[in-house]
Amino acid sequence: MSARSWGVLFVLAGAIFLEGIDVAMLNVALPAIRADLGLSTGMLSGVVSAYVLGYGGFMLLGGRAADLLGRRRMFLFWLTVFLLFSGLGGFATEGWTLLTARFVTGVAAAFMTPAGLSLVTGNFPEGPQRTKALGVYAGTASGGYVLGLVAGGLLASIGWRWVFFAPVILAGVILVAALLLLKESPAAERPPGGFDLAGAFSITGAMLLLVYGVVRLEHPGDGLPVTITVLAAGLALLAAFVLIERRTAYPLVRLGILRSAPLVRANLGALLFLAAFAGFQFIVTLYLQEVRGWSSLQTGLAMLVISLDVILAPTLTPRLVNRFGNARVLFAGLVVAVLAYALFLPMGMDWTYAAMLPTMFLLGIAFSLAYGPLTMAATEGVAEHEHGLASGLLYTSIQFGTALGLSAVTAVSVAALGDGGTPAAMLEAQRVALVVPVAAVAVGALITAFGLRRRAAAPQPVPDPEGSPSLQSG
Repeated sequence: MSARSWGVLFVLAGAIFLEGIDVAMLNVALPAIRADLGLSTGMLSGVVSAYVLGYGGFMLLGGRAADLLGRRRMFLFWLTVFLLFSGLGGFATEGWTLLTARFVTGVAAAFMTPAGLSLVTGNFPEGPQRTKALGVYAGTASGGYVLGLVAGGLLASIGWRWVFFAPVILAGVILVAALLLLKESPAAERPPGGFDLAGAFSITGAMLLLVYGVVRLEHPGDGLPVTITVLAAGLALLAAFVLIERRTAYPLVRLGILRSAPLVRANLGALLFLAAFAGFQFIVTLYLQEVRGWSSLQTGLAMLVISLDVILAPTLTPRLVNRFGNARVLFAGLVVAVLAYALFLPMGMDWTYAAMLPTMFLLGIAFSLAYGPLTMAATEGVAEHEHGLASGLLYTSIQFGTALGLSAVTAVSVAALGDGGTPAAMLEAQRVALVVPVAAVAVGALITAFGLRRRAAAPQPVPDPEGSPSLQSG
C-alpha cells in the first residue's frame, strides 16, 4: 500500500479506536462520577444505557445514510458531533446532561461507524490488500476497548472529566487528518431511491425498545410487566418493519441481503462473541474490585494482556486468512475464547494474577483470530453499494450483543446472589454468571462451524431487485 493509503487507513482505524476507548474509559470512571455528582444507581446505569440506546437504535439508519448521502460526508459530520457532545459530557454538573451527552454520542457513533467501515472496504480492493486493511482496522477497534480500561483508570485518578476531554482531543486530531486525506471511496455508487422513512422509524423504534428491554432485564424483579411490555412492543415494531420492507420499492434493508449465509453467520457470531466478552469483562471487574479490593487502575492493567491483538491482528491474522480462509480462522478464534472463559470458572478468593493470566492471554489470541474475520465476513458477497448497510447490520449485532451479554450476566448473578452480601456469596454468584460467556461463545463457534463446509463451486448470484447481483456462498 502507498503512504497515502496507510494514512487513510490510520484515520479510519483511529476513529474506531476512538469509539472503543471512549466506551471503556467511561466504564472505569463510573464510581468517580457517582461520587462527584451524587448520582443514584439508576441514573448511573442510565449513563451507560443511554449510549447503548443511541448506538443500537440508529445503527441501521446510519448504514443506509452512508450509502445514500456519501460515506465521507457522513463520517466527517458525525465525527464532529461525537467530538462536541463528548466535550459536553466533560462539563456536566447534572445527571441529565450526562444522559443527553451519552445518548447523542451513541447516535453519532451509529452513523460514523458504518460509514468508516464502508470507506475501508471501498478504498482497498478486495484481496490481500483489503484483508490487510481490515486486519489493522479490527485490531485497532478491539485494542481501543482494552487500552481504554487502562487509560480510564489513569485519567479517573486525575479527574473523571478527563475521560470525556481526552476523546475530544483525539477526535480533533482525527478530524483534521480526515479532512486532508479522506476522499469518497471510488467504488461507492449511490443506490437508487431515497430514505425509507416508515422503515427507518419502525426499525429505530424497534431497536430502541428491544435494547431498553434487554437493559431492564438486569433487574428482573423491578417492574417485570413493564419489561415484558417493552420487549413485546419492540418485537411488534420489528414485525412491522419486515412487512414494510417487503412492500416498499426502496427499502432501508433489502431483505434479500439476509440470504447471504456468510453475512448471517458473521452477524450471529459477532453478537455472541461480543455478548460473551461484555459479560466476562463486567463480572471480572466486579470480582477484582468488589471481592478482591483492587483499584480501577489495577483492574485495567490486569486486562492489558488482551490488547495483544493490536499487534497480532494486523500482522498474523491477514496471513492466516489468506492461507486458510475466513471461516477456519474465525472458528479457531471462537474455540480459543471458549477455552479462555472456561479457565476462569474456578476463580477463587486467593487467586494470584498468574492464575488469571492464561485467560487474558488466550482472549488476546481469540480477538486476534475472530474480530478481523467477523468484519471481513460481514461484507463478503455483498454488492459494493450496500457495504454501508452490511456494516450497519454488523455493528447493530455487536451493540445488541454487548447489551444482551451485560444484562444476562447481571440477571444471573443477581438471581444467584439472592439475599447474600458477603464476599464469599458474591464470588459464588459471579462463578455462576461466568457460565453465560462460556455458553454464548460456544454457540457462536457451533454456528461458525457450518461455514467450514464451503461449496466447491463458485458463489452464485443472489437476485437484487435494484439491479446489482450480490453473491451467496455457503
